Amino acid sequence: MTGPGPRRDEAADLAAALGETAAWRAPRVTPLDRRLAVDQDSVERGLASLVLTVIELLRQLMERQALRRVDLGDLTEEQIERVGTTLMALEEQMTELRQYFGLAPEDLNLDLGPLGPLLPTD
Repeated sequence: MTGPGPRRDEAADLAAALGETAAWRAPRVTPLDRRLAVDQDSVERGLASLVLTVIELLRQLMERQALRRVDLGDLTEEQIERVGTTLMALEEQMTELRQYFGLAPEDLNLDLGPLGPLLPTD
């Protein structure tokens, strides 16, 4: 024997003694594996949808917060302009990303069951 571990015939003898065959080494495909077998495109699209949903939720929350601060008079004209420009640029980027991944705006709205949709549908 030249290295650590059993020789090939010893491994076969051990497997035979345990009532095993060489098949035990092959990965078994279970029904769960078949259900989880997805192509890379659908995984990429699903992940993009999830990430863009979170970004869209944050964008809408920032927009509402900005509008609330404008209504309260907390922002200067310069700040209002800067916030407005930033929110418009972010919305444009979201539109481009949705188009790139082939997603419609409604694809980003998760149904939370009895709680209703995640994003407002206004």
